[in-house]
Amino acid sequence: MGPTASGKTDLAIALAEQFPVGIISVDSAQIFRELDIGSAKPDIETLAKYPHKLINIREPSEAYSVGEFIRDAKEEMVSITNAGRVPLLVGGTMLYFKKLLEGMAELPPADAEIRKSILKRADDEGWPVLFDELRRHDPQTASKIHPNHSQRIQRALEVLYITGETLSDQQSKSQGNGIVHEYNIAQIALIPQDRRLLHSRIEERFHQMIIDGFVDEVQLLHFKDDLTEDLPAMRSAGYRQLWQYFDGDICLEEAINKGIFATRQLAKRQLTWLRGWSDLNEIYIDHKNKFIDTQNLCDQVLKILEYSSILPTQVGISYLSSERNP
Repeated sequence: MGPTASGKTDLAIALAEQFPVGIISVDSAQIFRELDIGSAKPDIETLAKYPHKLINIREPSEAYSVGEFIRDAKEEMVSITNAGRVPLLVGGTMLYFKKLLEGMAELPPADAEIRKSILKRADDEGWPVLFDELRRHDPQTASKIHPNHSQRIQRALEVLYITGETLSDQQSKSQGNGIVHEYNIAQIALIPQDRRLLHSRIEERFHQMIIDGFVDEVQLLHFKDDLTEDLPAMRSAGYRQLWQYFDGDICLEEAINKGIFATRQLAKRQLTWLRGWSDLNEIYIDHKNKFIDTQNLCDQVLKILEYSSILPTQVGISYLSSERNP
């Protein structure tokens, strides 16, 4: 796990070349079909050689809840384990990781009519009004949500309206149904020492996405009658800003600059999640104003997996031998 643009996918592929793993994506944008360039989804050739589970499993018009992710991830982990491989979960959606580890209550499925009603109120009254309502009814949940995180505000209110119970009350019933006691788990995070270096990479990558056709990708999505800017898929960093460009609200240059800023803010939130994460093995991705190469990071991960008794014995022996005799 780690912030966006920290090199998670490249590292996962390097690990897949070292020992038998099954890669599971933990990314709330990459689940959607047609969100390819802007979500930094591995290309077709890479996915053919190194399959990633839980990529391209929903249409961009559809919703996908944390509960659905937990169900799907658990099923994939069982399948990978039964095939004699090690599940390797890779991504930056920290809420998915946390709830998979700790468990969560069985929340009600999305209700289209209630969701539509909430979104209409947001348009008429503004998200701050809805956030204040959530804070009155469920201060515990509200304290964990940024006032601008409309998707989480929406879901918390939706649960309240459907069940009559607060989200925090529902989640208090979740103790003990996570995977933390079901698997031998090594939690590894890629951490930048110099945020400026990560910010530069984010900007460079965003501009490369534009060159690769990101604007055209969003334009094709914008043409679809069943897509709106309020859908979870279209709220992803970069997509939201380019959608505003095609709505005529901002110029392309402003959309790009806002997209870069939104991606940097995403990285900041991801690092905030990781700051208080327990049982975390941190690997620094940079040193002396330079990024550390992927093979070096892979070697560090292999050591952690060996000490955690996750690395298969034959791989561990091979790895240690090559380390002693470079």
